[in-house]
Amino acid sequence: MSLLRYVRRLNALQGHQHCRREVSSAPAKSATLKYDQDPQPLFTDSETQRLLQSMTQLQLDKVFRKRTVKDNRSETKFMTNEQLETEFLQIIEKAKHLLKMPPIVKIKQDTERIIAKDPALKDFATTKYVFTDITFGLPHSERKVVVRETDGTLAYASLDTTKRMNQLYFPLEGRKSYTPRMFAYEELLHKCLEEHKYEFVLDRLTVQYEPYETEFHNLSARVFEHLNESKQFDLLRSTRHFGPMAFFYAWHRCIDDLLYDMIRRDYLHNAVELIALTYKIHKIPVEYTETLAKLEALHPTPDVSALSELRGFLRRPEEKQGIEQEIQTAIGKTEQDFAADDISLKFIEEYIASEHSLKKVQLELAVQTLKEINLEKLQLFQGLKKAHGVQAS
Repeated sequence: MSLLRYVRRLNALQGHQHCRREVSSAPAKSATLKYDQDPQPLFTDSETQRLLQSMTQLQLDKVFRKRTVKDNRSETKFMTNEQLETEFLQIIEKAKHLLKMPPIVKIKQDTERIIAKDPALKDFATTKYVFTDITFGLPHSERKVVVRETDGTLAYASLDTTKRMNQLYFPLEGRKSYTPRMFAYEELLHKCLEEHKYEFVLDRLTVQYEPYETEFHNLSARVFEHLNESKQFDLLRSTRHFGPMAFFYAWHRCIDDLLYDMIRRDYLHNAVELIALTYKIHKIPVEYTETLAKLEALHPTPDVSALSELRGFLRRPEEKQGIEQEIQTAIGKTEQDFAADDISLKFIEEYIASEHSLKKVQLELAVQTLKEINLEKLQLFQGLKKAHGVQAS
């Protein structure tokens, strides 16, 4: 029986090797767009973070969508209204935690840092010795790893060696000690991109590589470039990767396709924020803070909107909405929304008319179409309010 198992194992191994030979061994291509300066100061800026978080949107149904997990058990609880309110607040905090963006930092270069040279230890051994500080609870960035070379030189380990030692002693779940095949072979990566598995690739990338590694920058740029060609931006909306994607486009001055998508979906507030981010990054002398302040005064924060959505599930069937609320629900907009749209469209049209817009005709058509739709909605909104005797607020 043991011999039979051994033969089966050999056959399985040969089949696996055959499958590997069928895949092209060509390495993954390099991205064409790269950060020419350190993006960290701008990315971590408080105003930039606020703009990116708002553009990401807090769609609870997408953040907490069904996923394939090992433990998929559900739990039922009986709660009072006060307990439900507390639970709702915790849900929103958990959603915000899940939407935390991976940092964008510059590529860290390996530098030789020699601690000491001891010629007396030359040829003492035929292999290198690696010494790792395994103090419990120490961040990986502060953990010291040194290497004793065969010629007696004692130096700090390279970035790759340091990463491998940290993974050896403190393994990160999901990270491999080798390059995953989907990143090693161009054919497999291309297949994932063609199938629009952008979130899957970016999640896997975030686990496998550190933000300062060349592979992280190259592969994430490949995903964003392909996404800009496919125009499937909504696949990353309400995920932790939407903010870095928007920042990438703003940095490289290629926001028009994403801007068109936002206008088409009637996310005008986000469109204004994307343009404002571009102005901020490239220090374009256009005043945008006043426009953002007006929009923030008219629009509730993402937290408030999400909390209001959750509270809506508590409404009993017999608790009917008022006439004005029913009209707003039917139209999909409030008076504040129409006012905010006018402010947003004016700001967007100024951008389209400027030299910074690259796809003017496409954006102008999108704006004109949305204007006509909004006008019809506004006329219907006002007509319904007048018919039901609801006074304008």
